[in-house]
Amino acid sequence: MNSFEDFNFSPSIAATLKNLGYTTPTPIQQQAIKPILDGKDLLGLAQTGTGKTAAFTLPILQQLGADKDKKHRIRALILAPTRELAEQTHSYLEKFTRSLNLFSGVAYGGVSRAAQVSKLRRGVDILVACPGRLLDLANDRCLDLRNVQTFVLDEADQMLDQGFLPDIRRIIGKLPAERQNLVFSATMPREVHNLIDDLLKKPMVVEIEYKKAVKNIHHSFYRIPVSHKTALLKSLLAGGTMASALVFTRTKMKAKRLAIQLEQAGYSATSLQGNLSQGQRQKALDGFKKGTFKILVATDIASRGLDVENLSHVINFDMPENEEVYTHRTGRTGRAGRSGEAWTFATEKDIRLVRNLQRQLEGRVALNQPELASLKEFYTANTAAYTEGRDESAARSFRPARNNNSNGRGQKADSFAARRPRKPNTRPMQATRNQDQLSSGEGTSSSDQPRRQRRPSQQNQVTGQQGKSERNAFGGGQAKPSSPIHKQKGKRSSRHNQKENEYMPS
Repeated sequence: MNSFEDFNFSPSIAATLKNLGYTTPTPIQQQAIKPILDGKDLLGLAQTGTGKTAAFTLPILQQLGADKDKKHRIRALILAPTRELAEQTHSYLEKFTRSLNLFSGVAYGGVSRAAQVSKLRRGVDILVACPGRLLDLANDRCLDLRNVQTFVLDEADQMLDQGFLPDIRRIIGKLPAERQNLVFSATMPREVHNLIDDLLKKPMVVEIEYKKAVKNIHHSFYRIPVSHKTALLKSLLAGGTMASALVFTRTKMKAKRLAIQLEQAGYSATSLQGNLSQGQRQKALDGFKKGTFKILVATDIASRGLDVENLSHVINFDMPENEEVYTHRTGRTGRAGRSGEAWTFATEKDIRLVRNLQRQLEGRVALNQPELASLKEFYTANTAAYTEGRDESAARSFRPARNNNSNGRGQKADSFAARRPRKPNTRPMQATRNQDQLSSGEGTSSSDQPRRQRRPSQQNQVTGQQGKSERNAFGGGQAKPSSPIHKQKGKRSSRHNQKENEYMPS
């Protein structure tokens, strides 16, 4: 099958493929589409970025388009491990469903259920979902899975890595016994073997060199101390050779801070990490895809399924955990036959993984040893916050300026800057009346004073003859407030002091 025309798709699907510029199917599409159209179960193993999504969505669209259901009940269910991948698959389906009189829906957590439930009640033919939200909706009887004809498990290895196996088995228990099952994965761990033995019946197996790294990606490793990573990144970015870059960090906080540093250095950068709401995550991803942001700093939630056209560079600011994650990360570039660049910053503790990757990449790796003195000179000239031996946590030294569009903490509402911890208020509570008023009891009645203050010994402490313990408790000679008026003023003063200290350096 050297052309999409060989599959005899409906005129609507063929026209949409032509409008999207798709003429020649990828290897996984050439071998998978025909068996799926014939109704067979299938296991597809292929590298990331090889077109697996179209390999199962196109035959599903062809099957459902030829057999219309006026009630638009769920007849195809696609499970995805992340919200981003679910949304991306749903967006791809929508390009075809409009002309086929089919409806697709998406369901994942992190957003309100109301809009998702409303669309499900209107009817959808294809549902793309994440396991957790799907189970919630099914248990609440907001959807019916008894009419599913085709069940797709996309990125099965990541799904099992994230601990979704119990949820997947519960979902399978709600599906009809007679159905077509499709499993697609980039790797084949033991857990996937166990699942497909239970799920697939006499499956067609399609393997497209899934154990090898993509050949049209150039890999470069930089041996660098941790304290110089940020300097190296800015130095490489200053070269101006990249159209767009996806930068991977190990933690959510580091992704957030690095995006701040790059933004304040003049680059159009944003972050994508798990601490953001779904709306913020989608806004960052859409902005990166549209070119509003040239740099996306992300954790491994962006290592699977993310498809960005003309992504020129993937940068591993932090080394991945293993060779498999490296393959998924770097597979975000060099997609659909294009060439790409993968840069990796490796420290001393990463040497073993670097050697393993060299063997896996068959020597197609450039090893670089940046000159630290020149990096320091570059960083000093371009960044005022550079300190010798400091890690990328130097982002903490950037403090947001106050402005009229602040969120009440001196930060812009859309700023990536983390809120600085408040400095504890150590100022003693000040009395608002003089000692003469306190000693004479002016403005206070005996009922307003605590019982312990009406004792003679305690009264002497209030009039200035303070005992050692009382001086220690109230800051050395300060008058102790005794009436509700004093207490109220003390609280207002405390809040005022707290607000002042909020902007003090931590």
